Amino acid sequence: MLVGSILLYLGLSIGVGLYAATRVRGAADFAVAGRRFGTPVVTATVFATWFGAETVLGIPATFLKEGLRGLVADPFAAVACLVLVGVVFARPFFRMEGLTLGDYFRARYNRSAEVALTLCIAFSYLGWIAAQFVALGLAFNVLSAGAIDTRTGIVIGAGVVLVYTMAGGMWSVALTDYLQAVLRLGRRRPRRRCLAGARGGRRGRAHALASGGRRAIGDGVDHGGSRGRPGVDPATGCVPAREELA
Repeated sequence: MLVGSILLYLGLSIGVGLYAATRVRGAADFAVAGRRFGTPVVTATVFATWFGAETVLGIPATFLKEGLRGLVADPFAAVACLVLVGVVFARPFFRMEGLTLGDYFRARYNRSAEVALTLCIAFSYLGWIAAQFVALGLAFNVLSAGAIDTRTGIVIGAGVVLVYTMAGGMWSVALTDYLQAVLRLGRRRPRRRCLAGARGGRRGRAHALASGGRRAIGDGVDHGGSRGRPGVDPATGCVPAREELA
């Protein structure tokens, strides 16, 4: 069931991406989607770009291992750079009507500066993209309960992303990001209701936290799954109620 849901999601992503590719009419459409997106789509795209799978899965582990010191570069410095670019540089870049940051350096300096900057950006993105693919492969492995190993998950995820990105450029990326944002927001409310029901609502959760710490919310749930007892449902994010564990 869960593997089928994953395949359905991948198919939906490819479908949306390929549909978006039909909107591409030139280089401007491929690179910046013709500057035709509104605030909701742009917000979803920026959030997905800066806070992707490697952030969601990697930052908590880094924090547990190194504390706040390990988060200086990401997310604190990354967020600061994002705000700086948005406040100081976004408007001039938009008025210039360039397609890439390299266009600005070519107009401001010369062709050599554009090539040097483009190479620096390309090499700096290798680690970031690799982290995305590894996190995606790990997500496939966990959600499929091991039916899809991490390496296979990396290949599947990379293949899906490459298919719709190469086909539609920013149109495909932005619309699939927006789809993912809608799905994430749609899951938040059912997951909160399920977690609340597992311990008698908000008061039950508060009592569990006060009496037994955060792990007490599950009450007998093996969160690591090492002893074979049921844990958090990976499909819904729900913690089973006490009567379900008896």
